[in-house]
Amino acid sequence: MSRRDWYDRRLDKRVALQIAEEQGLVADCTELRQTLVAKLKSGEMTIEQVQAELRKVKHDAKKNGKKTRSQIWRSA
Repeated sequence: MSRRDWYDRRLDKRVALQIAEEQGLVADCTELRQTLVAKLKSGEMTIEQVQAELRKVKHDAKKNGKKTRSQIWRSA
């Protein structure tokens, strides 16, 4: 496997993830993660609370008809 092949696959996965986020198919999207980090930095939530919230979002993704970032990354 050449390095360019690996690089192309990685770019394809990133593009697929960006498209899925734009279409609203990702449960734990970048905006949600940024919001959680902002709450953590402002002191509204502790790291344990943020991690629990992210776990809950990921767990409920299938029930809500969405996918997680890792599922999209692996399937792309």
